[in-house]
Amino acid sequence: MIQNFQGMARKLTAKLRAEGISNPAVLAVIESTPRHLFMPESLAHKAYENTALPIGQGQTISQPLMVASMTQLLMQHDCHKVLEIGTGSGYQTAILAQLVDQVFSVERIAELQYQAKRRLKKLDLHNVSMRHGDGWQGWKSKGPFDGIIVTAAASEVPPALLQQLTDGGVMVIPVGTVTQRLIVVRRFGDEFEQKELGQVKFVPLVPGATV
Repeated sequence: MIQNFQGMARKLTAKLRAEGISNPAVLAVIESTPRHLFMPESLAHKAYENTALPIGQGQTISQPLMVASMTQLLMQHDCHKVLEIGTGSGYQTAILAQLVDQVFSVERIAELQYQAKRRLKKLDLHNVSMRHGDGWQGWKSKGPFDGIIVTAAASEVPPALLQQLTDGGVMVIPVGTVTQRLIVVRRFGDEFEQKELGQVKFVPLVPGATV
């Protein structure tokens, strides 16, 4: 297990800065968060490389640049209450929990949710509520949300998630099957403004929940 990760984390954030991540709060949180705790110990030596890594159950921990980019897009808006679709390893959850007041995270794979909950507790992050369920449906009873971040690619923007945004709220979501694009959605009353960014590659957002 990696004991002193700070030097490697500083090198990683320097790379992210060179790639265009400019939000100082996002960079500071990524530098201080021990990414190696969010993956199998056998892969911990790769934790501070700018790459996605497998975490089991056919899922991955996202590339740090993608985590930083999506978080930075969200933080350009006044987000205090955020819904995350796809807890996965809990790494993106941990980053968000240090930047906003409340995080609500939905994960369809119970074992991943359990592991993520343990990691967040170990890091003393207690402003996260978790749900085992279908990410396509969001978490209506806890909404609406200032921000929604989706960490798996949907074939289309889920209608239920649109309705769980506050007026003025923002959602960052990868959309597509063979080719995926990162989409930023803003809500203005009953209207939704979409902005398409670059091409991305995520695991698919699968309906339903599994134990």
